[in-house]
Amino acid sequence: MDRNTSVRLRAATAGDAEAMTRVFLVSRAAALPYLPRVHSDEDTLAWITHVVLPGCRAWVAEGEEGELLGFASLDGDELDQLYLRPDVLRRGVGTLLLERVKEASRGVLSLYTFQRNSAARAFYERHGFVAEAYDDGARNEENEPDVLYRWTAVG
Repeated sequence: MDRNTSVRLRAATAGDAEAMTRVFLVSRAAALPYLPRVHSDEDTLAWITHVVLPGCRAWVAEGEEGELLGFASLDGDELDQLYLRPDVLRRGVGTLLLERVKEASRGVLSLYTFQRNSAARAFYERHGFVAEAYDDGARNEENEPDVLYRWTAVG
């Protein structure tokens, strides 16, 4: 898949929960192998099914065959989730999802990412997010130091 391959964004539905869970799990395992597993796969599916999908605005990116490439969710003014399959990184899919979230926002977004996740940090910084606060990890389940980013629309 290259940047010219058509990627379709659409609102996520309850029927996407299993595919979103698979993307979430494989993405975290590939990008964040140092993180402790604090939830089972079944608990992660339940969280996406019963918390993320009904409680957030969420979008999925699909490839030409309808396969789920990634997803993003917006909870108020917070980019709550943005995950991609590892095999589609650096091909514009994350940018498309992030732009959709920005368009749906009220012109301000915040997000947390782990301090050690240098690829995610570089991605968000390229897209105008600024690091505002650093935490020791006490605020997240993994007890992994994280960083708060903010973005404000220009104009």
